[in-house]
Amino acid sequence: MSDRKVALVTGATRGVGLALAHRLCSTGYDVAVNFAHDAGSAETAVRSLGEHGTKVVAIRADLGVAADVHRMFDEVAETWGGLDVFVHNAVSLHRMSPVAPDAAGIAADRAVVLGPFEHGAARLAALLPDRTGRVIAISSVGARGVIPGYVSLGTAKAALESYVRYLAMELAGRGVTVNAIAPGKLEGSTGPEADRVRARTPAGRLTTETDVADVVELLCRPEAGHLHGQVVTLDGGLGLWP
Repeated sequence: MSDRKVALVTGATRGVGLALAHRLCSTGYDVAVNFAHDAGSAETAVRSLGEHGTKVVAIRADLGVAADVHRMFDEVAETWGGLDVFVHNAVSLHRMSPVAPDAAGIAADRAVVLGPFEHGAARLAALLPDRTGRVIAISSVGARGVIPGYVSLGTAKAALESYVRYLAMELAGRGVTVNAIAPGKLEGSTGPEADRVRARTPAGRLTTETDVADVVELLCRPEAGHLHGQVVTLDGGLGLWP
């Protein structure tokens, strides 16, 4: 059996999630990539991730469905026996106005963002090793700031950050760390709003997928073992403006 560490990344077949999976593979982790619908993208992701030389498997699971979440963690346990790092990146976004909320959209966004913890926290905690286990949630600056049309996902991410703090308190005694990363607008965004944000950002650019992967890698290091329940804002200093 391999002595490599194991990571599970949700929403990992494209975008930020895929970048995080690549970083973990490149640093020696076996990786399980979760996806909900697109099996073709999952197959492509597994092939590209496999080039790093570590074991990669894709696990299909709708994170808003309890049985799927249970099965996802069970598949990790059956394949590797345990889990060292859990990165929750998956997201659902239904754009709406706060004065014209769509209850179904709000429920769908919340289900994906909170589902792994609401349905699987006990299984997750049992899989993680004492002293070295890591839980990393990908949040958003929209959890604390206001982004037009983002009320449903923003409030779900705010709840996620709160859950991170509660779970961190619960697991800290075992030496398992639970933290979140809140990226700003991602490079590749276009249009007047992206231009405005870029111009106001002290670092002079938007956040990149590599930036997010860098912080995930940092949080996985032994030196981050005393960091519990924190949200790392990754916005190039934009949030420093009054």
